[in-house]
Amino acid sequence: MSILTDERPVTGRIDADGRLVAADPPLAALNERAGGREGGPLSVPQIAALARLARRLGITVSRAAIAADGDQDIDLWVRAAPEGDEVALSITGWAARPAAESTAPPEREADFVRAAADWTWETDDTLRLTALSAAAAAAIGRPAGELTGRQLTRLFRFRESADGSLPILAALAEHGRFDGQVAELRAGRKGRYRLSGVPLIDGMGRFAGFRGAAVSLRAEDAAPAPAATAVPHEGSAFGERLDQALRAPLTEIVDNAERLRARDEGPLRSDYAGYASDIATAGRHLLALVNDLVDLQAIERADFVPEAEEIDLADLARRAAGLLAVRAADQNVRIGAPAEDEALKATGDFTRTLQILVNLISNAVRYTPEGGQVWIRVEEEGDLALVIVADQGKGIAPDDQERIFGKFERVDPSEPGGTGLGLYIARRLARAMGGDLGVDSAPGQGARFTLTLPRA
Repeated sequence: MSILTDERPVTGRIDADGRLVAADPPLAALNERAGGREGGPLSVPQIAALARLARRLGITVSRAAIAADGDQDIDLWVRAAPEGDEVALSITGWAARPAAESTAPPEREADFVRAAADWTWETDDTLRLTALSAAAAAAIGRPAGELTGRQLTRLFRFRESADGSLPILAALAEHGRFDGQVAELRAGRKGRYRLSGVPLIDGMGRFAGFRGAAVSLRAEDAAPAPAATAVPHEGSAFGERLDQALRAPLTEIVDNAERLRARDEGPLRSDYAGYASDIATAGRHLLALVNDLVDLQAIERADFVPEAEEIDLADLARRAAGLLAVRAADQNVRIGAPAEDEALKATGDFTRTLQILVNLISNAVRYTPEGGQVWIRVEEEGDLALVIVADQGKGIAPDDQERIFGKFERVDPSEPGGTGLGLYIARRLARAMGGDLGVDSAPGQGARFTLTLPRA
């Protein structure tokens, strides 16, 4: 195998009509050998397809590609990023090999051979689907084109493993591989699957998503589902009916609005694209409200009892920070999580504690100004274990510090944000696990939320 370029990315630019309007010499030469020319349509089909996908979804797509070049193949890692009406290309790798040589690393290739998957899938680094096999579309009962671009969590309801963890969540936080994630389809055809996946690493060494497989589980083979699930948590027939009645149509509204905003079907007036963006934002707000109402109904039941197991608060804080890293980066906010060698054992429910921390860190990121930082610390205090989440926001007045934990309470309802249930649910969960949730703040000085749980 020979390397055709150095480590610097090869760049190019494709206009709205699919023409290669700018290209570094290696890309221009490859395109010319494929029958194209600079200023004409991009003639390398594998790269052109990824550019079209990025434009249609309105997101950056990073994926391996193989381009035929005479009697050899070239392994590439292509990053296609929409920029207005154009798509910017950044390509690394450029490793040439004989066309008959295997394209997958032996370990990864063996993973999928052994899996005997019913279907396969790929996501970006935010779990947004970028590819689905034809068998996947048939199993879900929707065209692949409609499913591409959706969050994997909108298609599946993840089930906890025997130790109370969610393998896919741990893999996302650690950018590692996972196996044995049991999941159920949320809508359409019913089905229960075991998901496995390996991380995709781009040519610059960055985590770029997952390539995964799904194996159908017969009812008699599937382990009984525990009472607690991934978000949303179902507590009764009411919660399940609420979830079923509202989630599917709201998801459709959001997805269709996002496609309009991204102009997937062709040009659209700018004001209409703005309306579509507003519709998508409102739809996501309503979906968050559905999640919170289902959670609220569950935790207020008399028989609600969270799990009591040994958990590592430092590990959970790192996981929660990892889940919100992309959102924080979009807002130019840094998250300072506990160091990898830190650990603090406590007693609580793994999934519910993670839910609390995601809520606290999400709020901290939302209210921290651009260029600011969110700090997460773990401490011991007697027989209690503490997680402290501090932000650089505008702070909370003393008179409001207890009110924000009330049901449907928000300090400033005119601000964009949550449903007014997040902190209420978080405190109820903390107290149900034998701990508490409080705040220390002053106007103009940010806020410090402290979650306490019994030490293990």
